[in-house]
Amino acid sequence: MDINPGIFKAYDIRGIYPTELNEAGAYAIGRAFVTYLNVSEVIVGHDMRLSGPAIFDAVTRGIIDQGADVIEIGLVSTDQFYYACAQLGLPGMMVTASHNPKEYNGFKMVRKMPYLLSGSEGIADLRTIVQTDAYATPGRKGSRRHIDLSEGFVNHMLGLIDVDLIAQAGPMTVVADTGNGTVGPILERVYRKLPVNFVGLYLDPDGSLPNHGLDPLQPENRAELERRVISEKAAAGFAFDGDGDRFFAIDDRGQFVAGDYFTAIMARYLLKRSPAAKIVYDVRASWAVPQLVAAAGGTALEERVGHAFIKRRMADEGALFGGEVTGHYYFKEFFFADSGLLPSLLTVEMLAREGTTLSQLLKPIESKYFISGEINSKVADSAAVIAALKVRFADATIETRDGLSIIYPDWHFNVRTSNTEPLVRLNLEAMDVAVMAQRRDEVLAVIRG
Repeated sequence: MDINPGIFKAYDIRGIYPTELNEAGAYAIGRAFVTYLNVSEVIVGHDMRLSGPAIFDAVTRGIIDQGADVIEIGLVSTDQFYYACAQLGLPGMMVTASHNPKEYNGFKMVRKMPYLLSGSEGIADLRTIVQTDAYATPGRKGSRRHIDLSEGFVNHMLGLIDVDLIAQAGPMTVVADTGNGTVGPILERVYRKLPVNFVGLYLDPDGSLPNHGLDPLQPENRAELERRVISEKAAAGFAFDGDGDRFFAIDDRGQFVAGDYFTAIMARYLLKRSPAAKIVYDVRASWAVPQLVAAAGGTALEERVGHAFIKRRMADEGALFGGEVTGHYYFKEFFFADSGLLPSLLTVEMLAREGTTLSQLLKPIESKYFISGEINSKVADSAAVIAALKVRFADATIETRDGLSIIYPDWHFNVRTSNTEPLVRLNLEAMDVAVMAQRRDEVLAVIRG
């Protein structure tokens, strides 16, 4: 089949509907998924995108025609999907394009929890099968049935926190913005069972996205939430991406909490519950993460960016918790998978137990670690940029685990190239704010020529 090869990404399949990914492509990918894994049952869920029903119908037809049974779980968040795959011990396909704009759709694919297909382990094989029509000969026609695991998911999540402790701590207000993504209904169901004052923004799934975009890393998509945290005098604000597997916190000052700062304070808190555990973090992260983990008696393990790598490392190491700068948080107690809902619940528990504010927990980090945040630059030749950085900073410690990491005693940075665009992504940190600004500009001058 003639299909756009660009939709087969490093971590998932994703493209614009219907020009890059349409019903015919989804049908073929469903057949290829069954062929590649040689499975007899597949769980399928979808997010709220307007193209979701069409893509969902096409991929399930492909699975059934290829001889596997489809277990439909309907409109779900991605962490609900992971829960279903783990509970039933089955592979699955989630119809979603995560935080991408509304015209996109695609698939996240589970081999067996917590292992997902990635570019080097499965996704390239699916592309080859589709492009060459190399499908296995089906021995039968599959069937479909629908199941609802939402109540089990709610109970499972609530079982991972201390609800009595939260009740004893007294009234707490939290504001949550799901941006008309998929997570709103299940989030509301969970928080109705908690003794907190829950204020919800845009909880109704709506693929037309009438209010704002799906990526909370973009400041305009979280601006209203930041204002509401202040006006509601809330303890925290919670933002979720389109499919609910990413989470972002707003502190009681109405300020955005960087993903690596949140990883550091959550790791420190969880290590109180499980001393001497292992914590996984990505190569872009602030030094706050490994240093706070070490100070709390844990072992910090650096890993490549991306859920396929983080989940595998966590499972292999038996790690307690993992965090990425981009708001993915992974938990041993949640099948080593990422969830948006669980870190929100643990934040409530942490504030109740610590008896302080989120801003107070952050202040020691903010006064010592100064980060640039991710800065994207369009470049003509990313390989030439990487080579130039190696020459310019040749006296540093140089690592190439994922992209290029340049490390000096009091500052460091990581530069990674985009898999899909002519971009390089810079994350830089220094132990002094003026040094951070100076070194940031120095590195950007090399990148941008």
